[in-house]
Amino acid sequence: MNYLKEFIYRLRGEYTTEKLMKMGMQVGKNFKRLNGVILDPAHCWLIEIGDNVTLAPRVHILCHDASTKTFLNYTKIGRVTIGNNVVIGANSTVTHDVPENSVVVGSPARVIGSLDEYLNKERNQMAASPCYGEEYTLRQNVSYQKRQQQKQELEGKIGYID
Repeated sequence: MNYLKEFIYRLRGEYTTEKLMKMGMQVGKNFKRLNGVILDPAHCWLIEIGDNVTLAPRVHILCHDASTKTFLNYTKIGRVTIGNNVVIGANSTVTHDVPENSVVVGSPARVIGSLDEYLNKERNQMAASPCYGEEYTLRQNVSYQKRQQQKQELEGKIGYID
């Protein structure tokens, strides 16, 4: 099964986390890499990721900048270290170190606050928002009626799902 996973990733032009680790990338405990994350395969040994890190969909972590190659005959490279307890938002491009206990978003990625501040803000918002159980997910074959109900309840606001 591991070979099949690696084959599928390679068809998409990507590398599995396991393959990148074999090539030298370091990853801490509870690392979560969601779909579409690109970790610089050409220089993956320059990437160090701490414990309890989540990379949202379409995150790019780059250790190189090839814009200098044409003019200087060299590509600029550098290490990227991501601390513990970090969330990197969807569609972010990380090109520099990320401090511990932070939430980072954007392209280029920038710190928008501490993880604790972000979670407190979300907890407060969650208390006043619709919350849904797993029965509202495709994993549990959500019914058409529940999909329509959720769509209506989320008109003009956000909710949270288990």
